[in-house]
Formats: sequence, structure tokens, C-alpha cells
Amino acid sequence: MSAAKHLDTMEFEQLPLVADLPVPVGPEAPLPVAPLGATAEAASAAGKPAAAAKAAAASKAAAPKISLALPEGVPAYWAEACRQLMRRDRVLKRLIPQLSSQALLPRGRGEAFATLARSIIGQQISVKSAKTLWNKFAKLPAEMKPELVLKLKVDDMRAAGLSARKVDYLVDLALHFTENRLRMDEWAELSDDIIIAELMAIRGLSRWTAENFLIYYLARPNVLPLDDAGLIQGISLNYFSGDPVSRSDAREVAEAWKPWCTVATWYIWRSLEAQPVA
Repeated sequence: MSAAKHLDTMEFEQLPLVADLPVPVGPEAPLPVAPLGATAEAASAAGKPAAAAKAAAASKAAAPKISLALPEGVPAYWAEACRQLMRRDRVLKRLIPQLSSQALLPRGRGEAFATLARSIIGQQISVKSAKTLWNKFAKLPAEMKPELVLKLKVDDMRAAGLSARKVDYLVDLALHFTENRLRMDEWAELSDDIIIAELMAIRGLSRWTAENFLIYYLARPNVLPLDDAGLIQGISLNYFSGDPVSRSDAREVAEAWKPWCTVATWYIWRSLEAQPVA
């Protein structure tokens, strides 16, 4: 019996980015959003062009620089987002320079089905177990394509270690792709909320999974995954000295991140572990 009958019914512009940003002098000095922007002293000299120019020149000469050596392949908005976040948020002002060698590298557009299938397989098990299970499952079809997954035998999928529930989830996922229930060609124009709703209509896909898909696959710039335990933990440690944090607390912190919540979330994740979470 095939898996389908059994049901009865996670490339972007390659843009090397190196943003040279001035480091403000003194612990409380503001960090300008644009390279070598006006300092507080220059701002106070409003209406006095000569004084402002002199202050800016002095700041340029005195302020050491830090280079954000971002890896190739990051989303085109990443450098500008880093600049703005460093200006607005004291924690990110510290974290981003420390972790700038790491950045989101979106997955290729041809891997949407595999990305979501891997998310389903990894649910409620350890990272190590998820990797082992995925490697076994990935060997079953000649290619990880939805039409080929639908031709797999349920017994073979179960023998690879998949639970009956995850088999059903994978079949429903494959059917959504083969029956064109997902408006993939329109994703670039659709809002985050609409895409999340479409993905959550697939059995076994939670809001957390959908939001991570928007981050890692679509590279949407303003995703805030409040159901993510790592984000909540990172906000607790970096903003509340380790005290418990509610969703409301996290949302309030993230107000300063808009419209770059994805970038801020990435660096909060990175502050907890050296390697990417997915």
C-alpha cells in the first residue's frame, strides 16, 4: 500500500557585505546608523554648519572602527538591519560586532518540500535523533520530491523509524505540494501572516515551524517567533538578568527591533550557542 492511499484523503542574491561602522567613544556614546554619521556633539551644533562639520571630523578622527565582516550569501537587507539595530538596542550593539561572522544563509528555493519535511521529522526529538532519522528517510526516495514520497510504501517509511503519525504528516505535506494547495509562486507578494496560515493548514506544521520556514527559507526580515524557547531564553539572559520572561515582555523588547525582528532574533540565538539552530 502506498503512503498516499494510507492517508485516505525549511537562491537569494549573493551579496558580499562588509559594513565599516564607527565605534562611539565612551560607554554611553550613541552609535550612528550611517558610517561616520553625526555624533551627539555635532547634533547639538544644529544651525551651525561649521561647528557641526568640525565635530563630525573630530569624531571621524577619534573613533576607532569595527568591521562587520558578514559572510557571502546573506539577505540584501542584513547590513542595514545590523546598523539600525546597533543604534537602537544596547544588547545588540554589543552582540552584533561579536557575532558578525555568522549570519543567516537562506536555503535554495527548490528545497521547500525538503525543508518542511525535515521540520516534521525533527519534531519532539533531539537534534541528534532528528539527523539520524532524516538520513534514513532521505535514502528511501530517489530524490526528495513530493511526488516520489507519495509512492513510498508505508512499511518502508515505518522501518526507517518514522511513527505512524509522522508518516501521515509527510503524506499530507506531499499532497499539499502535488495538488498545488500552496501558492508558492505568490509567496514573494504575500504577507507573513497569510503564508503562515497556509503552512499551518498542513497536518503537523505548527506556527513555530511556519515561522522558522519564513526565517530560514524565505528570509523574511521581520519574523518574531515568540513560541521559540531559545528566543525567550536569550531575551531573559540578555535583557532581564536571567529572570523569567513572558511573551508580553519579549514582545515589548522586540518593539525596538522592527522591522528587523528576524535579524535581532538570529543574534539572540547566536548569543546562546555558537552554531545555527537549524
